[in-house]
Formats: sequence, C-alpha cells, structure tokens
Amino acid sequence: MKTKKWFAGLLIFGMLVSVFLTGCAPAAEPQNEDGPFDVAVIVKATDSDFWQSMIIGAENAGKENPDKVTVTTYGPPSEADIDEQVSILEDVIAKKPDAIVIASTSSEATVPAIERAYEQGIIIITVDNRVKTDNVHSFLATDNLRGGGSAAEQLVENLEAAGMPLEGKVGIISAMAGVQVLIDRDGGFTSRLAELAPNLELIETRHVDNDMTRAVAAAEDIITANPDLVGIFANNNMTGNGVARVIAERNLQDRIMLVGYDSDPEQVAALRDGVVRALIVQDPFGMGYRGVMYAYDAIRGTDLADFIDTGAVVVTSANVDDEDIQGLLDPTLKRIE
Repeated sequence: MKTKKWFAGLLIFGMLVSVFLTGCAPAAEPQNEDGPFDVAVIVKATDSDFWQSMIIGAENAGKENPDKVTVTTYGPPSEADIDEQVSILEDVIAKKPDAIVIASTSSEATVPAIERAYEQGIIIITVDNRVKTDNVHSFLATDNLRGGGSAAEQLVENLEAAGMPLEGKVGIISAMAGVQVLIDRDGGFTSRLAELAPNLELIETRHVDNDMTRAVAAAEDIITANPDLVGIFANNNMTGNGVARVIAERNLQDRIMLVGYDSDPEQVAALRDGVVRALIVQDPFGMGYRGVMYAYDAIRGTDLADFIDTGAVVVTSANVDDEDIQGLLDPTLKRIE
C-alpha cells in the first residue's frame, strides 16, 4: 500500500514539474519546413546603382519564389558608413531571420555580429567582400584579382590601338582604403600591368572614400601633376564617374585611357562616348538572386560550396549593345513588378 502511494506521489510530482517547466519556457512554434523563410539582404550602400542592382536581384528571387522566401533589404546610405552597416546587421539579427545575405563593406567590423548570428543558427551568405571568419555558409563574389588583371589588359590594348608607346605614367583611383575587394582589384591591375608593360610607371594610388566629388578632385590633381599620364584605372563606379567627368571636361579621352570597374548609367554613357575605354562588369543582380536562393538551399540542409565565383565581363563599345550585356548593365530589364 505504501509502495502504491509512493509511486502516485512521484507521478504527481513529475506532472507538477512538467507544468512548471512548460510555463517558464513555452515550446517554440513548429517551423514550416517548406517556407516561406525570412531572408534579410544587407547591401553596402543604397546610393549606388551597383547595389540597387543587387537589391533588384534579391527581390526578384522573392517574387519568383513567394512560397520559398520572403526577402527584406537593408543598407546604409554610403559605403563609407561602416558603423551604420554594423548597426543594421545587429538590428536584423535581433529580428531572427532564417538567413542573412550580406555584402559587408568591412572584412572585420561585421565579424562579431556575423559569428553571433551563425551561433544562433541563422544561415549566413556573404557576398562581394570576404569577411575574416569561417562562420559563414558560403561566399559569392567576383575573382577581383582576375578582374583587375583584365582592366590592365584593356588599358594596354587601348594604348596600343591608339598607336601610343607603352611609356609614361598610370594612376589608380580607389574608392576606399583597406577594403579587400578593392585591394584585390588594384593588386591584380598592378601585377598584370607590370607583366604587359614594364615601362609604364604607376604613381601613388589615391583613395577617395567612395565620394564622387573627391574622385573628381583626385583626377584633376594627378592629371595636372603628371603631364605624361597615359592611363587611369578607377576601381568602382563612383570613382569611374568622377574620373570620366574630368577627362570629358578637359577633352583628354584621346590622350588618357580610362578603364573602370562596375557599371551604372553614367559610366555606360561615358563608354559610348569614348571617354571610358572599357568596363569590368560584375553581376550584382546575380549576386542578389543567387545569394537568396543559396540561402534557401542552406536552410533546407543543402551543403554549399565555400566559394562561388559570380564572374565578370569586359564591356567595350564593341559589345555594349549585345543582348546579354544589356541585361547585365541594366538589371531593371529583369525586374518583376
């Protein structure tokens, strides 16, 4: 009899503990295994057509796959706003999305937040710029060393086509210092140029904090200070636009060969006018679209490659009107309303 009472008491005690624990920590809502899953996309800046193209790609992925993903986009006003991007990332993590696709301006500043999100089980897909942590599920980017090398090849080809000797000075105007993608572009350009035209002298690189006004001023300075300047490499669309304005205003397009990286309507117009000789064009639309869909795959348990090369294309006056190039230059042609 005592044994039965003892077991009954134990059963009641267990039930009370269960009720208490359930009241203190409610069970999580069961997750829909098929979606839609919440994917947050964070770009480097909202003031750039390049990053607007990535946003279009990400949003298209959501509109084409509403049963799989719900996409929300974020970004600071300028690439110089690194602290603001970190703050945005922290706010996004607090909302507990299923995945974050981020083009981090800094390779270091976002690392603590990214690692915290990863530990919480949020899928992390980095885009464009590699961050200094292994706590990501995949990295989508252009091979910027190769892209910089292609820029050097285009500069040399245009000097030769113009009948100019491979002598004189060449300048690099860089959007920002300390950003790995730009370091790679400049490094690829420098090393390839040395291989192709060792008699061309590189002058000191100018960094302009991704400010077009400062790019204009830097271009004016180096053109004035170097009468034997024969070429400039501008390593993103903001710098390319600034340099192109100066070359056009001074009517120097036949004496100074400008090669740019990335594209926007102003750079494409300068290419058509012969002020820009070539553009190394990435695929920001594809970065956004594929970033979102790879995030979906990772949420569903698919193993992703550590690195996925999103490619780059050389665009010149000879191919700028090709249909596939037009789709790359103007992602609004692919927009789903």
